[in-house]
Amino acid sequence: MAPKKPRCLPSLLLPLLTLLLPQADTRSFVVDRDHDRFLLDGVPFRYVSGSLHYFRVPRVLWADRLFKMRMSGLNTVQFYVPWNYHEPEPGVYNFHGSRDLIAFLNEAAIANLLVILRPGPYICAEWEMGGLPAWLLRKPKIHLRTSDPDFLAAVDSWFKVLLPKIYPWLYHNGGNIISIQVENEYGSYRACDFSYMRHLAGLFRALLGDKILLFTTDGPEGLKCGSLQGLYTTVDFGPADNMTKIFARLRKYEPHGPLVNSEYYTGWLDYWGQNHSTRSIPSVTKGLEKMLKLGASVNMYMFHGGTNFGYWNGADEKGRFLPITTSYDYDAPISEAGDPTPKLFALRDVISKFQEIPLGPLPPPSPKMMLGPLTLHLDGDLLDFLNFLCPQGPIHSILPMTFEAVKQDHGFMLYRTFLSYTVSKPTRFWVPNNRVHDRAYVMVDGVFHGVLERNMKHKLFVMGQVGAKLDVLLESMGRLSFGSNSSDFKGLLEPPVLGQTVLTEWLMFPLKVDKLVKWWFPLQLLKKSRPQNPSGPTFYSTTFPILGSSGDTFLYLPGWTKGQVWINGFNLGRYWTKRGPQQTLYVPRPLLYPRGALNKITLLELENAPPQPQIQFLDRPILNSTLHRTYIYSLTADVQSTPEPMELSGH
Repeated sequence: MAPKKPRCLPSLLLPLLTLLLPQADTRSFVVDRDHDRFLLDGVPFRYVSGSLHYFRVPRVLWADRLFKMRMSGLNTVQFYVPWNYHEPEPGVYNFHGSRDLIAFLNEAAIANLLVILRPGPYICAEWEMGGLPAWLLRKPKIHLRTSDPDFLAAVDSWFKVLLPKIYPWLYHNGGNIISIQVENEYGSYRACDFSYMRHLAGLFRALLGDKILLFTTDGPEGLKCGSLQGLYTTVDFGPADNMTKIFARLRKYEPHGPLVNSEYYTGWLDYWGQNHSTRSIPSVTKGLEKMLKLGASVNMYMFHGGTNFGYWNGADEKGRFLPITTSYDYDAPISEAGDPTPKLFALRDVISKFQEIPLGPLPPPSPKMMLGPLTLHLDGDLLDFLNFLCPQGPIHSILPMTFEAVKQDHGFMLYRTFLSYTVSKPTRFWVPNNRVHDRAYVMVDGVFHGVLERNMKHKLFVMGQVGAKLDVLLESMGRLSFGSNSSDFKGLLEPPVLGQTVLTEWLMFPLKVDKLVKWWFPLQLLKKSRPQNPSGPTFYSTTFPILGSSGDTFLYLPGWTKGQVWINGFNLGRYWTKRGPQQTLYVPRPLLYPRGALNKITLLELENAPPQPQIQFLDRPILNSTLHRTYIYSLTADVQSTPEPMELSGH
């Protein structure tokens, strides 16, 4: 914890106490290049660390997860700081509640864990836009992660707020932060702008001083553009990679000092439509033991993955757009629900060969709860609630505008136009150049016609009378978060075409769905008769009590297609039952009201609900089941092909 002022003591005891207590100015964490090691307070030290992201774990569960990491034998926790989580609008900062970074540092100190901090500004982390705020894109020509003056001005302003907050928590100041990463895997970015990296290094030094150890992290192929003289160079790789070859490559950039793997992959991320990723226990433990025998310091990524609640998941672009699932379980040693796994016990056994493990057993898995099935009732079509979803009214433009242009950072926006002539035969509705970012749900006079999707070759046909209302609900599925991505604008990036006619005169409704669910839905605003088989974007909800003891649980949505779900107003995240592999959403016990109170669940189903609109709560997750074969359509070929698992580097 940050140092506290000593209490008043008798004057005779004060000199003695001064001699006995370690002083902040005697604390140090440095590189001993002569002996290829770290020194902590002058004593040889090696960190065995694990990654955990406070922004993926409810605040009330931070202490539990950190305690389990310490009891696993770790002496350090590594975590990112997502800029967009803390500065939602330029100059507006949020460090409260689940965003209280200082409270998390304090919890780590209570758990007796040192800290490796990774404040970015870019973090990847499979997080929305790699942690960069979407409002940066309100300047469409901005060059992210470069020495573009517009980008640097925003970065400087942010770090002048963030870094002074963490300054008292630096190790030599009495805190627990032993090192800080500058940028993140910059060598995997296309820019290779050393002026930008030098600017960041100078900014960190100016605000944090010369004593804190600053470092970079890159994959082995990224060391050339990602490393910088004056910053300690580290590398990242997984169990399947050639450790000897990679460490030899690292030595070309950092000839002396400890070997460091800043991201040793215990598992891997999941994409919608692909298989759930796993890493075998023997491969992970074997690699860890080999590194520890070499004397290397290691951070395991992830040690506890957590959850992409709300709209916070990122995406990759590897030949096609690949949004990341709501679950960030990562096949990590501590599961998404915070439970120790066999992988954890195997890793603890390896760690125990090299350093002492804290005495005492690990806590058992948390209690789990089953409930249901519950039948949901139909609240109404999304279009019925437009006045509440967009109370300020629409924005008019001849051509459609992006999310960023109308200051809609996440979620959904409705585009509306009216047919200027009668379309009497089914006519193709399309958007040129793959400029649907990311999914479009198309309706004519309130009737759902189908979906257009980024990188997918869907054919969609519509008809309608002159004056018919054409609505296109656009969903952002998360901005690109890794590598050489360009700015990932959302919405209709080009005007749609009906047949050969470019559609103009658009109304755009930035939708505040979370506010509707949290504040207005309890009023039960609409009581309209509904069709028997509704389709398209539609709200469903129900309330339910918990009669017995509550526990963590997993929401199962059999037969539902795709959408967003809220529990007691909290945005649990996206579901995509039809595409998989994730079939359940983790529901932490603190989100549920205990016995005697009614819980409310709300679904925004975007396509098709099952004939019996039911849900269940299970006592275990289903993360590895793709129920329907997913066909991926190339934009240049008409053949259907199933997706292949992809190996991507970078976090």
